[in-house]
Amino acid sequence: MRANVAPRLDFERPNAEPRGTTIDLRFRALLPEGDWAKLSSAVQRRFSKRLANGATAVYVGEVREMYLSPLGWLLTQLLRLVGGPLPTSLATDVPSIVTVTEDMNSGGQIWTRLYVRRNGFPQVIHSCKRFAGATGLEEYVGLGIGMALTISVVEAALVFRSANYFFQLGNWRIPLPSWLTPGEIIVSHKELSSDQFLFTLDVIHPRFGLLVHQSAAFRESHP
Repeated sequence: MRANVAPRLDFERPNAEPRGTTIDLRFRALLPEGDWAKLSSAVQRRFSKRLANGATAVYVGEVREMYLSPLGWLLTQLLRLVGGPLPTSLATDVPSIVTVTEDMNSGGQIWTRLYVRRNGFPQVIHSCKRFAGATGLEEYVGLGIGMALTISVVEAALVFRSANYFFQLGNWRIPLPSWLTPGEIIVSHKELSSDQFLFTLDVIHPRFGLLVHQSAAFRESHP
């Protein structure tokens, strides 16, 4: 159940926010009462920025861990058909950049992730988070494929979990059966220090176990 949120924040806004940033309480409104306070002020600030009028948040860092099971590798290759929403390279200790800006069509957020490879061009992954649907949050990865997300706070980390998957064509939405999905996707965001956070991604199949694991450390880049 969504919390009844008062229009206030529990942190002070730093002077170095991207131009065009305003306060955004939409992530906060999806959490049960009291969970928001369990997050560090830096995480609260990061997920309370409305990046309108072309404003962009930029995070720079490096990939620390990367694992693909044989089935996970096959999955990442097949998903290239819908835009390649999962990392395909096993390279670690390589630079990564994440940018977040507003989706001018839906008012959601466009997340772009760049992963450097030791050979060839970097992999670039695009997705769009929209504040819609039964859970209040959905992520679109391309060609009509999307998933509903739930968010929670676990050990001071903000955790996103896939609830279900769907295919959308115009106003038509078709739920995808479990056998056509990779299983549960879990993404977490946890503060490591005053200016650095840890991003982790896990794809866990109910029968075949862990297919994909990635962790990367980032810090916010200010002009």
